[in-house]
Amino acid sequence: MTYVVTENCIACKYTDCVEVCPVDCFYEGENTLVIHPDECIDCGVCEPECPADAIRPDTEPDMEKWVEFNRKYSEMWPVITAKKDPLPTAEEMDGKPGKMDIFSEKPGEGD
Repeated sequence: MTYVVTENCIACKYTDCVEVCPVDCFYEGENTLVIHPDECIDCGVCEPECPADAIRPDTEPDMEKWVEFNRKYSEMWPVITAKKDPLPTAEEMDGKPGKMDIFSEKPGEGD
C-alpha cells in the first residue's frame, strides 16, 4: 500500500505533510504535490496533516489513476522536505471540483 496525493491539492499545495514524512517521498510541482508510490513506506503520518484532505490511501476505490499520476510526476519534479506557505489561492480553491483543468505539469522549486 501507499498514500497518494489527489486532485484537491491542486491550487492549494499545503505542505504540512512534507515536514512529517520520515522518508522524504514528496515532490513539488508548480501548483501541487505528489508522493512517490515506490518510496512511501505506508506509515500514514502525512494523511491527517493535510488541511485539504488531499492525501488518500491507494486502497480506496478508483485510486489507481492517482497512483500513476503520483508516480509520473514524482519522477519529474524535485523533492520537497520542508514546509512552505500554501498557494495564495489555497483557501478559495480547497474542495472545489474540476481542478485538473488548472493542473500545471511544471516543476516546483523543491528544497
